[in-house]
Amino acid sequence: MARRAGSVPPFRGALQGRQVGVIAEVKRSSPSRGVINPGLDLAAQVRAYEAGGAAAISVLTEPTRFGGSADDLVLARKSVALPLLKKDFHVDVSQIFEARVLGASAALVIARAVAPGRLKDLITAGADVALEILVEVRDERELDLALSLNASLIGVNNRNLETLELDAGTSLRILPLIPRGVVAIAESGVKSAADVKRFADAGADAVLVGSELSGARHPEAVARSLTGVVRTGGARKG
Repeated sequence: MARRAGSVPPFRGALQGRQVGVIAEVKRSSPSRGVINPGLDLAAQVRAYEAGGAAAISVLTEPTRFGGSADDLVLARKSVALPLLKKDFHVDVSQIFEARVLGASAALVIARAVAPGRLKDLITAGADVALEILVEVRDERELDLALSLNASLIGVNNRNLETLELDAGTSLRILPLIPRGVVAIAESGVKSAADVKRFADAGADAVLVGSELSGARHPEAVARSLTGVVRTGGARKG
């Protein structure tokens, strides 16, 4: 049975505080880094993130490239009170419904991975079951599409998923174009508080941190080191 709307903590609301929200990610491997933490104790990891001041947690459920599973999301939901983002290659409405049943507060949808009509369907499906949709973009065209569909959460991925190259300039270019009423998230390439501040100055409300935290020997301390940067809104317009 699907959870009732409102029975999981809000994702967007957790990222609208005075400070830049840290979305701490759990993953065992990735195409860009290979094996990161194959023996990851997921329950202990997410509790460390929570203790370190993370605003939300991203859980990779994709098995082939990232070593994740739906069970990881279920365990994370049992282990912490923070909102959870289900991160996977979501291309079908049934996956959105599944994310809600598993206890996610939000699900990632990559704009370039689906046709515009399908992106609209996925956002609508999320609204139908009170699951927030984080639309990931990499360029101005994808941003315009996301905004035309009234996306309220937009992530800018600094990693090119085709070449796996990392370019922080992607967020620095796109974030200022996101209206202030939309929660803007910088994804990938965050290793220090200085990186968080750089993205905050460009307009980030939150940052998503993956490999740096998943592979950390002391994840609580690393998470804490990334918190405390004040949101400024950058040059974003209302």
